[in-house]
Amino acid sequence: MLNDRIEFTLNGNKVEYIGDPLRRLIDVIREDFGYTGTKEGCGEGECGACSIIKDGKLVTSCIIPVGSVNGSEIFTIEGIRDTELGRIIIDAFADGGAVQCGFCIPGMVLASYVLLSAKSEPSEEEIRNAISGNICRCTGYDLIVESIRLADRRRNNA
Repeated sequence: MLNDRIEFTLNGNKVEYIGDPLRRLIDVIREDFGYTGTKEGCGEGECGACSIIKDGKLVTSCIIPVGSVNGSEIFTIEGIRDTELGRIIIDAFADGGAVQCGFCIPGMVLASYVLLSAKSEPSEEEIRNAISGNICRCTGYDLIVESIRLADRRRNNA
């Protein structure tokens, strides 16, 4: 068993993991650090439930070994909800009716956060592309797209 030291920033806090560098990042985030908003859906990087933000980019944590995040900045839904833009997006999802079971919502919110951090007034095509790696089986994508537009309007009027 390998016991590597891996240091990274998780939701704004410097953390250290000592253990197998090939262990999945989702397992470290959930089991070692207690951030359970990151969900496992498919375990193959296809559904988006395990999405996190790594160094400003949306990635699926179920297929990333923890050893690859040494020195990185990682945000989960718990870290994003504490930001102004994160709160705006989460409120817009709730107000826009984009939340039903809630399983896909952390990944959808993180995808929205990455998009709206980079672009104001994104087109419908840009929004759909931004969330395309996230599967929703309950709400449907139209309410999610409209909620992202609502978050963008609220952010621009704040």
